[in-house]
Amino acid sequence: MSAVNITNVTVLDNPSAFQNPFQFEISYECLIPLKDDLEWKLIYVGSAEDDSYDQLLESVLVGPVNVGNYRFVFQADPPDPSKIREEDIIGVTVLLLTCSYVGQEFLRVGYYVNNDYEDEQLREEPPQKVLIDEVQRNILADKPRVTKFPISFQPETTTENGGESQLPPSPDHPPSEAIENGEKPPSPEDVPAAEP
Repeated sequence: MSAVNITNVTVLDNPSAFQNPFQFEISYECLIPLKDDLEWKLIYVGSAEDDSYDQLLESVLVGPVNVGNYRFVFQADPPDPSKIREEDIIGVTVLLLTCSYVGQEFLRVGYYVNNDYEDEQLREEPPQKVLIDEVQRNILADKPRVTKFPISFQPETTTENGGESQLPPSPDHPPSEAIENGEKPPSPEDVPAAEP
């Protein structure tokens, strides 16, 4: 059982202009006192084909955390459009909210994000060069993909299995039992094509 349970994540200011900050209100409960901080990260997937275009938008440390219920607003700057290929700005992509403890990711919440022009005429006849000031993002907040990874919340202790300590699962290759509801965590490959 996890020492930290996320009870709610609310996406604020959505839909919003592409260049506005992201805001999430995160509620969670801690079941045992943790001496180290929780690390929250927000990652914007810039390309479905190449993860080198991913952008870490914000990373914050929260803690140390005692037993109880907590709530805070996590704010992050928007992605830098100059680091996204022009053809990948408009359309559907993924936003990843992760939480780690002592370098071990134990929670990943993935959201699909649709970026498109708010103006109908621009949608029907998109300009050759993206007008970033006219782009609106819409986070599909009601359909998050939640993935939990089993980790040790007391990493300094070792298991009794022949004296070997268990390594935390790699977020890139999560164990099958860590996938909730039989779903894989959202990855750029899962992103559907943008609707015309």
